[in-house]
Amino acid sequence: MKISLDWLRTLIPTDKPAVELGQLLTGSGLEVEGIEELESIPGGLRGVVLGTVLTCERHPDADKLSLTTVDVGDATPRQIVCGAPNVAAGQRVVVALEGATLYPAAGEPFKIKKSKIRGAASEGMICAEDEIGLGQSHAGIMVLETELPNGTPAAEYFGLDSDSVYEIGLTPNRADAASHYGVARELRALLRQPCHLPDISKFHAPASAERNITVEIQDPEASPRYAGLLLENVQVGPSPEWLQRRLRSIGLSPINNVVDVTNFVLHELGQPLHAFDADQITGNKIIVKRAQEGEKFTTLDGTERTLKAADLVIADANGAPMALAGVFGGKTSGVSDATTRVFLESAYFQPAAVRKSSQVHQLKTDASFRFERGTDPHMVPVALKRAALLLQEVAGATVAAGIVDEYPAPISHTPVRLRLPRVERLVGQFIAPERIRQILTDLDILIAEESQDAAGHAEWILSVPPHKVDVTREADVIEEILRIYGYNHVALRPHNSASFLAKFPNPDPEVLRQNTARLLSGQGFSEIITNSLTNSLYFEKEGEKDETLVPVLNFNSADLNVMRPTLLHSGLEIIRYNVNRRQRDLKLYEFGKTYHREAEGKYTERNKLVIYLSGNTAAETWQQKSDKTTFHQLAAAVQQVLASFGFAQPASQPVQHPYLAGGLTLLAQNQPVAHLGAVSPAILKRLDVNQPVWYAELDWDFLMRKYKNTLTAKELAKFPEVRRDLSVVVDRTVTFDQLRQIAQRTEKKLLQSVNVFDVYEGENLGAGKKSYSVSFTLQDPTQTLTDQAIDGVMQRLIGQFEKQAGALIRK
Repeated sequence: MKISLDWLRTLIPTDKPAVELGQLLTGSGLEVEGIEELESIPGGLRGVVLGTVLTCERHPDADKLSLTTVDVGDATPRQIVCGAPNVAAGQRVVVALEGATLYPAAGEPFKIKKSKIRGAASEGMICAEDEIGLGQSHAGIMVLETELPNGTPAAEYFGLDSDSVYEIGLTPNRADAASHYGVARELRALLRQPCHLPDISKFHAPASAERNITVEIQDPEASPRYAGLLLENVQVGPSPEWLQRRLRSIGLSPINNVVDVTNFVLHELGQPLHAFDADQITGNKIIVKRAQEGEKFTTLDGTERTLKAADLVIADANGAPMALAGVFGGKTSGVSDATTRVFLESAYFQPAAVRKSSQVHQLKTDASFRFERGTDPHMVPVALKRAALLLQEVAGATVAAGIVDEYPAPISHTPVRLRLPRVERLVGQFIAPERIRQILTDLDILIAEESQDAAGHAEWILSVPPHKVDVTREADVIEEILRIYGYNHVALRPHNSASFLAKFPNPDPEVLRQNTARLLSGQGFSEIITNSLTNSLYFEKEGEKDETLVPVLNFNSADLNVMRPTLLHSGLEIIRYNVNRRQRDLKLYEFGKTYHREAEGKYTERNKLVIYLSGNTAAETWQQKSDKTTFHQLAAAVQQVLASFGFAQPASQPVQHPYLAGGLTLLAQNQPVAHLGAVSPAILKRLDVNQPVWYAELDWDFLMRKYKNTLTAKELAKFPEVRRDLSVVVDRTVTFDQLRQIAQRTEKKLLQSVNVFDVYEGENLGAGKKSYSVSFTLQDPTQTLTDQAIDGVMQRLIGQFEKQAGALIRK
């Protein structure tokens, strides 16, 4: 949400700098994500001042240049060389001082420097209007008529506007601050300074209602309040500059004066309005009702939509929809250049009704953003009067009849009990009752009753206004008090404590996650965080939907309509984004949840750790060429993670995974703990990733359950280790992991490690055969190994390889 500081100051006068106000708002819960400086002229004419030409002589070495001295308010006049034909002594001029950056109407910006022109020093520049971006003329310098003193900033003379625009990350619970007036109310409490609504005292409506439009609410639960105002003699056209400037400052494009006024009031007061062409309202009657199932309706964007029975619509006397209530207007009833009579709508709609229609029809508007979070029903007539006065000013409108205001069941304030000792307990610090009273008053929360409990502690019954939609209980009120009191004002006690005892898991899951993240980051991997929502089309097979997916009922985008069943696709989107920007060498990892539908109404969440490798191992240099990443590099990273959890040498089997084209499944305690391999080319093609990707998926829940703290220390071996090698010929289907397991079962005492350092397949081995060159490291911690002991171990290994794997040992 964008908030203009210049606009804000019309509601709450304050001279505090933009940054300081931004810090106050952030501290109170309205997080200012950025401040953008807007200037009507680039650079704001900083370093440009008014001056007087004291002397003007022809340059001794150039016929078309003049040598001038100019008073710019300093103790010493400045010498400036000027090429304008109209420069003369006694003129009031615009002078760009040394160091100023000018943004001309055409061309690139340039900086004024002290220089020599044809041998004469020049300490600035006397400006023409195009040189400072004020116009297109370059016929000569600007000559002013002013009594302002020399040295006055040119921006002040020309009345240039500058503005600071806040980008506020508005959380869903802060509907009360979704406008300039809402933010002004927040600052009123923070600054202890009054704010005010725009003046609507001059609004006047004739008593006669003969030409008025009547309103009927058929669903008062969905539309508790509906008001309208008829305007005549409306002249639709462009808005004045001040109104266009206000809208542009917050990123809106002006359309016409009628629409612009409704947008202006929306962002000023937080109350959405809609303008109907009154001549298009059949029967001069508005009906607020539910739509008929399957009814067709064309919205302002020209799209024909099929309405649902749950949709709340604004219809005419015949029941034909003219607008989707709180969301979007209809094409036929909208304001056009030919419109002369306008019916302004201002209403309070039940948030759930607007939210459902907005989601079903995938329509997100500024109006629906506010209605579905909750607006202020008391602002309905105020906004109408404000808009009417503005339309009288900018469109020549006249009020044809009084306001029609249907409000069958007025919405009352919410009563909330506040116990003052409870404030201290939840805040963690005593706040004086008078300060609490002051904060509540500044937040429009009234104290309806005051009493004491049996222990003599103060209790207040509060009256919370409807615009505070998130304040419904005592804890909410205390949060409001703390926001304004200031989190930074709550002192930390020397000994912090909690009022409850909790069982802390051992090991701590967060510590294990951090340790694993450090392990992978230390190997050059970068952590990513992706969206838990994804596109259901990724998982459709031949047009059939995957019934195990968890759909999102109120999704904002068709691309994010299911909870992800795997982290792979969102990670591939990150890889695609980087590859398309020529960042091809990627080492990534992510911790995240996957979501699955087991049966009707039964869902599960699973925690995963995934790792990606793609591109080259490193950038190419003159010392070495860069090789492609390989499966074994991925496997090494996975095995290091498993080893840190106590599974140093997991068993393996060929992978069975729907998204992998070959690879391994690693087993721990006979349970699959990791799948790793090459991502299927079909998946890569579907996500438009044009380079191979290695992918590993680890069962993080299993690792957390089975974690073993295997950190032990032992004395360094005193006796040397011995290495022996064998060349083992086996069937092509026999894996090295099978040979390793045979060796470990055969010799448990002396065998320290088994490694393969070469694999060979060739015609001379025979069809379907391959040869592993395997090294064995032997060591006895109690004595030096003898040749006899070593040979005995090797003979037993050879025998078991021949017996269990059908191996042939090459001599």
